[in-house]
Amino acid sequence: MTTPETDDVAEQPEEQPRERLKDRLKERLERAEARAEARPEERLERAVRAAEQALIEFEIAVETFRVEVENFSRLHHQKLGPMYTRLDELEALIAEATAERTGDPEDRRRADEARARVLPMPGVEELFHGWMDGDGLFPEAVAMLTDQPVRPPQRVRPSEEARKLYRELARQAHPDLAQDDAERERRDEFISRVNAAYARGDETLLRELADEWAAGPVPPEREPSPSEELYARLEWLAQRKEMLTAVAKELEEGAIGSMLRMAPEDPDKLLEEIAEQLIAQVGEREAELERLTAG
Repeated sequence: MTTPETDDVAEQPEEQPRERLKDRLKERLERAEARAEARPEERLERAVRAAEQALIEFEIAVETFRVEVENFSRLHHQKLGPMYTRLDELEALIAEATAERTGDPEDRRRADEARARVLPMPGVEELFHGWMDGDGLFPEAVAMLTDQPVRPPQRVRPSEEARKLYRELARQAHPDLAQDDAERERRDEFISRVNAAYARGDETLLRELADEWAAGPVPPEREPSPSEELYARLEWLAQRKEMLTAVAKELEEGAIGSMLRMAPEDPDKLLEEIAEQLIAQVGEREAELERLTAG
């Protein structure tokens, strides 16, 4: 027969393992929470790594398509360019023949436009890139075109105020007054800008430099925290992907990209089909020109 006391003793061996198991689970949870508290940016790091890998794959895809578009464009120009040129020439000849027959000013205008598309002539301004003013070419342009020496620029004589500002800045910011290497480097960089402004006689810039020196060195910026750096990295990755998306869209919606997407597996066949269409159009234009010029 058992008594309540013996029942309690009998239950103790079962209760003790349960308690130890609970203690171990509690310890594990506490260690996990401690690790999470010690590295709060760990999840951000995983997100950044995943975003970086995704961006790399996207960049590879965009660059691959860009190369395909460039190669197809080159082939398109090599194989079909002469046909397009022949079509433009035939269009101009047809328009000119039509204008010759009708004498209509509107037909003449169309003929001139068609001829301009075949061989556009750049304007004088485009040839000289802005060298021309209302009275003709600038003296420097005339000198270069006639192999004459170009007039050297006039020497700048700084104003009295500029000389005053320069002397004051040189006294205040002289590198020999530096107390350490960092300060000497800052003064060297500043004096080089002062010298350049004085050499040009730039009084306004010298005043700005005087205000800059009076304001003192810029205090160092606060270093971002690891989490801030990770957020900034994620933002940059998102912006980069947005830019690549725009590039991909432009490639896809362009004339060559649109054609390439019509036959991504066999672009050569597409070129052959377009060439056949162009040959047929050339034949039609030649027959039309022959009818206009006959007799």
